[in-house]
Amino acid sequence: MKNIDEFIGGFGEDPGYLDFAKAGPIGEAVLNEGNANLQLLQRARFGSETLFTSQDARMREAVASLTRFRPDQIVFQPNTSQGLMHAAFGLRGELALSAADFPSITFAATRAASALGQLTPLWLETDHGRITPGNLRDQLTSSTTAVALSLVDFRTGYLADLDGIRQVIGDRLLIVDAIQGFGVVDAPYEVADVVVAGGQKWVRAGWGTGFLAMSDRAAETLTPVFSGFSAAAESEELPLDSVPPAPRGAGAFEITFPDPLAQARFSVAMEGILGVGVPVIASRLAEKTSAVIDLADEFGIAVTSSRDYAERSGIVVVSPPRDQLTVLVASLHNHGVTVTSRGGSVRISPHLTTTEESFGMLRASFLSYASARGVHT
Repeated sequence: MKNIDEFIGGFGEDPGYLDFAKAGPIGEAVLNEGNANLQLLQRARFGSETLFTSQDARMREAVASLTRFRPDQIVFQPNTSQGLMHAAFGLRGELALSAADFPSITFAATRAASALGQLTPLWLETDHGRITPGNLRDQLTSSTTAVALSLVDFRTGYLADLDGIRQVIGDRLLIVDAIQGFGVVDAPYEVADVVVAGGQKWVRAGWGTGFLAMSDRAAETLTPVFSGFSAAAESEELPLDSVPPAPRGAGAFEITFPDPLAQARFSVAMEGILGVGVPVIASRLAEKTSAVIDLADEFGIAVTSSRDYAERSGIVVVSPPRDQLTVLVASLHNHGVTVTSRGGSVRISPHLTTTEESFGMLRASFLSYASARGVHT
């Protein structure tokens, strides 16, 4: 196992970056992996093709270790949205979801319903965007065949209770967009039927990286609508002169051959996480989010995301009075703090590598905001 401080030392983003829920700056391992493979591609060194083709198995092994799915239940995806499109277009029946969820989920469901007419969205009433076992139970119908939700809500930071939701929905398919928690939340992914995530946020692998994992039951239930020639290829032989039926299994949900350079970046980032352990990372991240909450409390800024460790991951949301939002955003900007402002709130998302200097910049921002309001701390 790698020492946590050694892991943290492999990153070097500028102070003030507190927007990992939007994108995670890559570390040295990913940078070096990417550069090394680009150089191989540049030179076309004899035998390098074998190295590229081996990246798919490497990536699936790493995802399997983090999700507890088998490697053969995993297929590479260039982003979360494409994986969710695969799942939604393959569904029949009624899909329960929240209109407040991230658009990757809602658009996939709506586009699939409009295009094929085999899927009907069931729009859930939620607790301020939060899907809980309690508010989900009474809304399911006899026609509901699947439930889709985010592991961590992008707006509220709420960490879904996957175990509780599984108990409530019974044998219906559970589809999870895990991008806001993958790599930093020790979630029970094995209770889900479909797990989709990208690697550009908390895994810090850069864009163009992701996966789709599905249980055997999901692989048998979902129709691989967008199943390309690469999924039907046997070994290195292309399916020429005829179009065979799509195979069964997760591998059917592939449009073309994956990008091995992206797979390599994704793999090395996940291997770094595995070297430390997700529980260790989750514990250290909880300390960082607690520090953000403490600063907000110190300056009287309302924290509207959950304070409960069991209901949060790396996202803290603060919501000043609406007429003071611009002042807070300007204070953060003037002190070089990168966050996301949306819908009247400010989302602050640190990572393990967030330094005391960054917290000092955040504190200075909050102090300027409080001074502008005439508040003394």
